[in-house]
Amino acid sequence: MLNSPGCVDWDRMAFFRKVLGFPGEIAMASMDSEKPVLVIGAAVMDMVGRLSRELEEGTSTPGRIRLAFGGVARNVAENLARLSQPCVLFSAVGEDASGRALLAVLKEAGVDTSAVRVLPGQTTGAYLAVVDPRGRLRTALDDMTALKAVTPEVIREQEPLFHSARMVFLDANISAESIAEVFRLAHKAGIPVGADPTSRHLAARLTPHLRDIHLLTPNAGEAEILLGRSIPPEDSSSAVQAAQELIVRGVSIAVISLAEFGVAYATRESRGHFPALRTAIVDPTGAGDALTAAVLFAILNDIPLDEAVRLGISAASLTLRSRQTVVPDLTLDKLYEEIM
Repeated sequence: MLNSPGCVDWDRMAFFRKVLGFPGEIAMASMDSEKPVLVIGAAVMDMVGRLSRELEEGTSTPGRIRLAFGGVARNVAENLARLSQPCVLFSAVGEDASGRALLAVLKEAGVDTSAVRVLPGQTTGAYLAVVDPRGRLRTALDDMTALKAVTPEVIREQEPLFHSARMVFLDANISAESIAEVFRLAHKAGIPVGADPTSRHLAARLTPHLRDIHLLTPNAGEAEILLGRSIPPEDSSSAVQAAQELIVRGVSIAVISLAEFGVAYATRESRGHFPALRTAIVDPTGAGDALTAAVLFAILNDIPLDEAVRLGISAASLTLRSRQTVVPDLTLDKLYEEIM
């Protein structure tokens, strides 16, 4: 059975932390923790093809194809809800079977979908990915046409959501103008903003707002765009330095995913690197979003950053072994068990 939104088993959490040797006590949830995270961005259908052998140009290649629900914002929202963090998703889907099914899954998970715009006559966005036999992404296409409906004007109409939220998290799929409006309203409401650059192509949309970002979760390629320099993911010291550079540019917490090479992180007070957990890769789609959601959940619950990053790596590892974009039975217990 899923936990009720906003309900964390603090006694079991304390047990796992003691066994794993994490220092310090975590405060019980306050009334403020009942406020939702406002998650803004893409909600789409994912189609992922896993090759049985190396890709052959100009012809079909044998493989397996699966459909699932995706989109960075949608994935983060579902992960948060399954970890019992209240959240509201602000997105747009088509008035079609995919959109209806997507919203039904989110509601079952505990996500508030009342702010998702359902667009008559339009189709729900889609993401098409091809991964190699080892589970590494080879190429991908996305259709985010429906998300054009999340305009600055539409965002302004939802200003009350900002004033009732604990934090905003956005992906860079929405337009640069809409991103600017999100930061304006978050500043007006006095709440922090977390952001995911989403792709190398979209990452630059966040560059003007680095000083206003509380939590930034790029991968190495996206961090390269933000910093304008190469970041070899296998070089952990270079990645940690890149996280520090993001802090110098104004970000409060920078967490850089390095895929199989782990995660680098930094704040003004600390920095570090953790290796990835060794695990089989069934499907890489959604693993980075799971990492982001777990780190965000941990930060909201005042869990120290080094522990938060390890929980994020745990979430990514579980997702890599899942055929779903979000682990359907994800819990905080499972994250700590994976670390153990």
